[in-house]
Formats: sequence, C-alpha cells, structure tokens
Amino acid sequence: MRRSTVPALLLALPLTLAASGCAAFSDDPRNGSDAGSGDGPVSVAAAFYPLAFIAERVGGDDVTVTNLTSPGAEPHDLELSVKETADIEGADLVLIEHGLQPAVDDAASQLGGDRVLDATDVVDLLPASADVVAEEHAEEEGHSDEHSEDAHSEGDGHDHGDLDPHFWQDPTRMATLTTAVADRLAEIDPDHADTYRANGEALVSDLQALDTAYTQGLANCQRDTIVVSHDAFSYLGRYGLTVEGIAGLSPDAEPTPADLQRLQELITSDGITTVFSERLVSPRLAQSLADDLGITTAVLDPIEGLSSDTSDEDYLSLMQENLAALEQANGCS
Repeated sequence: MRRSTVPALLLALPLTLAASGCAAFSDDPRNGSDAGSGDGPVSVAAAFYPLAFIAERVGGDDVTVTNLTSPGAEPHDLELSVKETADIEGADLVLIEHGLQPAVDDAASQLGGDRVLDATDVVDLLPASADVVAEEHAEEEGHSDEHSEDAHSEGDGHDHGDLDPHFWQDPTRMATLTTAVADRLAEIDPDHADTYRANGEALVSDLQALDTAYTQGLANCQRDTIVVSHDAFSYLGRYGLTVEGIAGLSPDAEPTPADLQRLQELITSDGITTVFSERLVSPRLAQSLADDLGITTAVLDPIEGLSSDTSDEDYLSLMQENLAALEQANGCS
C-alpha cells in the first residue's frame, strides 16, 4: 500500500490545524485500501546511484526517485542530512544495500512494513578477498604490520560476513535486482503494474546485452590481470579477469609498503601496461604507482555515482566505456 506523503512537520502545528490536516489526509484517495489509486507518483529513495538508475528506468514517469548520495560524493562516506532523512521517512519505497552505508541502514531500520528493499536480500554477494578482509580487520584493531601478516595467513578463517558490496559491476546481478524492483513497485502501485514490469523487462534486456558485450569483448586478450585503485571490480572476475586493488574495499584505505612492492613485481612480471584510477577519489596512488614503473594510467569507473564529468552518462554507457578501457589495456581483440 502507498504510504502517506503528509509532511511530519504537521505534528508540530497547533492541535486545531493538526486535526484539520488529519481530516484532509483521511479523505485523500491515495491513503485508502487501493494502493496506487492516488494522483501523485510513487516516491522512491535510493541509497546510491546504481540503485537509483534501476528505480528510474523501471519507474519511468510514474515514479519520482531521490538519490540519497549526491553526484560527486563517495557512497561509502555518506552521512544523512535532515532532508535526506526526511526523504527516507516519506518514501513509498527505500532501496538500500545493507552494510555499505551505515547511516542509511540505521534510518531504514526505523521503517515498518515492506517499504525497504535491500539489494543483499536479492543478489548474492561475493566474499571479499581474504587479503582485504585481513588488512581491514588489522586496521580496525590497531595491529602493526607484522600482526597484519599473521592476519593474512589466517584470512580464510574469517567468518564475519565480510562481503564485497560492488555487485553492480556484474550486469546479471543488476538484472536480478531490476526484476525485484519491478515486482515491488507493482505491489505498491497496482494501477501501473504492467508498465513497471514492461520497463523492467526492457532494462533486463539491455543488461543481458551488456553482459554479452563483456563476455565477447574480454574473451581473447593478451593479459587478464588489471590493477585498480580500490577493490571495486572483483565481480568482473565473471569475465575471466583477475583484479588487484591498490587499496581495499573502501577507497580511503591506504596500502602498505609491502602491498605496493607486490603490485610493482606483479606489474613487471605480467607485462601490465595500465594502472586504473577512478573519478570520485584522488588518483594519487594509481598515478604514483604508474609513474614509478613508467606505465600509463586510465580511468575505470566503479560507477558508485555520477560526477560533473559523467552527468550526461548513465550506468549502461559507463559500463561500455569501462569495457573499451579494459580491452585497450589488456590487448583484447
């Protein structure tokens, strides 16, 4: 059922105004038993760009989508403003990925019913690499580098639900989530159910075509290892790539000297020609590593959000640009 969009500020008005407001609210046909019968569009609050992209494509003209992560901002660092908290409270549907943005998780946990769709309940997430997990636990616990090495050796034993959140690098997982979003919007707004499902099927078709393009484009390459600024691309392993991140799952993580030495040796031994940086974080680490070895840098967009440089792009076009960059760097034909 569609949720009331009456502002919470009504609660602060004098009792007489609150009473009249409640009367007007009860007369609004959108708040009756027939979901989707109101004149206004369904409201969706999406935690970050890939989720907002799906909601916009599936919802079309019948849905208004608010991306809680502003363009140019890093989703991992999101802290909710008063407005963004209100957007969550007032939304008919909130799309999140539990574990990626704790502030969003906290706000969404206050909502009742079926108003929250968590991507982790729909798509299977890959485990984070043992090395990444060990490093991040060592940092959290204040271990020294020598203790971190011990943690590396025991990395396979972690059982803390350490998962890689960047599922949107796999178009097939995006397709699975697309279908789930279409089904949920159809439940919220039955009057437009056929439209939501048709829009969802069209997006799934686009995502399947993207998957085919990656499968074919990366099938015959001189190299199959890429070095990236942070571990946001492990799902590309679906296409035969081995991904080495300079930093961990968070772009704010700092590599150790041992990490950098290992990457330098790997780049030299495998004949890697390119170190990939990204748009939403500083290219300092990638540029420094490439400069030390006399090789080039290129952009591989993790598509966690749009920036001023990509405001006219979307998920599909950015994934195509990433594919072209990978084909060039790895000598694919």
